[in-house]
Amino acid sequence: MKATPILAVSLFLAAGAGALYLNATRQADAPAHVNTLPDMTGLKKGDPIVQVKLPDKLSPRAQLGKTAFDSVCAACHGANASGRYGHGPTFISRIYVPTHHGDEAFVYAAQNGVRSHHWPFGDMPPQKGLTRADLMNIAVYIRELQRANGIIK
Repeated sequence: MKATPILAVSLFLAAGAGALYLNATRQADAPAHVNTLPDMTGLKKGDPIVQVKLPDKLSPRAQLGKTAFDSVCAACHGANASGRYGHGPTFISRIYVPTHHGDEAFVYAAQNGVRSHHWPFGDMPPQKGLTRADLMNIAVYIRELQRANGIIK
């Protein structure tokens, strides 16, 4: 029967239109992607990029994440993820909201390295000595810092 291919194509197009509609409505609720860097005028190499407000208390996983972050990540990304001018970006930025850089993005970047695409500090090399659990705890730590600084709710 010739109606079957027409029906299949019609259903496919209807499903696609529905998916586009759902995606558009979900994106309207998500925070807009912001690629505006903080003002770094006058910073010297190694200076913190932003001032970070610390949460009143970190969760147990975030405490583990802070320990791992301090031992491997802080050399470039600064104390409390404040960033270090000329070395590595701050994660206390809307650039790193979960809808744009999910927790797995932190895992991937640390394990595999990542090309510079938001900041002018060069590519990030893979990092050694961190387990997947360490990296997920680091993501929890970063999200709690972001929450304390009004980056996410």
